[in-house]
Amino acid sequence: MKVFLRDDIEQMGQTEVDELLLRLPEWRREQALRFKHLSGRRECASAFLLLADALRSEYGITHISPFLLSDHGKPSLVDHPDIHFNLSHCRSAVLCVIDDSPVGCDVETIRTVRPSLLAYTMSAEERAFIESSPNTDLAFTMLWTRKEALLKLTGEGVGSAMHHILLPERLADARIHIDTTICEGYVYSVARKL
Repeated sequence: MKVFLRDDIEQMGQTEVDELLLRLPEWRREQALRFKHLSGRRECASAFLLLADALRSEYGITHISPFLLSDHGKPSLVDHPDIHFNLSHCRSAVLCVIDDSPVGCDVETIRTVRPSLLAYTMSAEERAFIESSPNTDLAFTMLWTRKEALLKLTGEGVGSAMHHILLPERLADARIHIDTTICEGYVYSVARKL
């Protein structure tokens, strides 16, 4: 498994984003341009270009066809079904993971947690962990990225099962491992099958 990260995107202005857009294949440029705000275009373009760089350096692949999407939106490479990848982006960073088996990843900017989101997404044990933490926003972001990475690995998508998806027995039975990394201002997690 290889992890690729770029965390200098927040400083990019319109000129830099326009240059990124010119480097995209037409199908991905159209997707990026659907974002109304510069930040969405910047993140979409940066994530794709990170994937393109990763595929070129690791596999010698120089052309990426439009992604094949599962029912819940998990992307795969039409021309290379044996290569698995996942992308994530936030205001602070873009993340790409590639492997020869399914992977999932999530990167999130650390921000203030809303009580309603905490109640909707976390189990009682997770809420107790977060509320007892010296940095509740960081604790929430760590658990959230772990959940999202797991759901992106399995292709389930975010849904009502958020409370119980990180149960240790579920991860052990499915032979899933999740790594979480804390950076300055953001957190990312990567989930993979063992």
